[in-house]
Amino acid sequence: MSSSDFLPPLPEGAERSVIIGRSPGFHLKPPPAPAGLRDFVTADAQLFETIHMGSVEVDAKRWRLQVDGLVRRPFSIGLDGLRRLPSVSVTAFHECFGSPLVPADGNLWRVGNVRWTGVPLAVLLEHAQLETGATHVWSDGLDSGEFGGRTMNRYRKDLPISKALSREVLVAYEMNGAPLTRERGGPVRLVVPGWFGTNMTKWLCRLSVQDGRANSPFTTLWYNRDSEHEGKVDREPVWAVEPNSMITHPVHGDTLSTDAVDVEVKGWAWSNNGIGGVALSADGGATWQEAEVRPRQEFEWQQFAATLALARTPGLVSIIARARDANGSIQPLSGTRNEAHSVQIDRPLPGSKTA
Repeated sequence: MSSSDFLPPLPEGAERSVIIGRSPGFHLKPPPAPAGLRDFVTADAQLFETIHMGSVEVDAKRWRLQVDGLVRRPFSIGLDGLRRLPSVSVTAFHECFGSPLVPADGNLWRVGNVRWTGVPLAVLLEHAQLETGATHVWSDGLDSGEFGGRTMNRYRKDLPISKALSREVLVAYEMNGAPLTRERGGPVRLVVPGWFGTNMTKWLCRLSVQDGRANSPFTTLWYNRDSEHEGKVDREPVWAVEPNSMITHPVHGDTLSTDAVDVEVKGWAWSNNGIGGVALSADGGATWQEAEVRPRQEFEWQQFAATLALARTPGLVSIIARARDANGSIQPLSGTRNEAHSVQIDRPLPGSKTA
């Protein structure tokens, strides 16, 4: 690690001078239906895009990241300096929580699986030398504008120090082996494997170590939810991803042959702490069968597969996938943002026109 790459801190507000263009307004590019996400690594063209206040075009040659707050050695660093530091690549699922402006009462399956490359945030924090009392790292993006009836001069999120020091959290400059595009938050964004995408600040310009949570509508007003623990309801941040899954084969609406006696089912499952199992049903949830689940190596989604026996009578077949995480938390069947995925396929009567 070369000390020459760590430059003096920037003057207040100077980090925004690198903006050379904007595309204001909320932007959403949805992913394909689950059946279109069969590849282990999701290509850029198939990965969803969610931008709250518009995208920002940044002059990468002049861009610098500021690290300050409760640290003994505040500094700034440019993209070339960042690239000279030891890099790490992490394969991780990437999931959007959904809009904080509407109730999270249905599953969006707005998810993909990508490989990020960058510098562990812990490396930068270790160089900065945290002071006593540091509890959170605030992350600022260069995007600004209006969202949810509020006008903001920056996108700001936070991480607790315990997560920020985890080696998988990256200050990333590549996705799937290519430099981050403008739409992906380039030249540099924060990546927090296992946590929802809202925590992964795009167009990253500042990391500030503080003694409490960030003072931003994206932390105080939005992206919080009620969670029940031992009969008590607490308000907590939208951080770690709960167990979720989707079926990629068969496709909803498929027609089987009239003599089919079983069906092969495949899909992906994911959660912050890994998947402990996936239960499948071919009779609408009356009975369940355990699928084979590929072990997790990093933070990637995990493939599940099984062959399910079909009922002897023809007609519509309802297939459901229900994941549970490594701690035993089970994906709900309905009514929540991570509700179980189901597909219906048809096995027609012998002699029918579709047989």
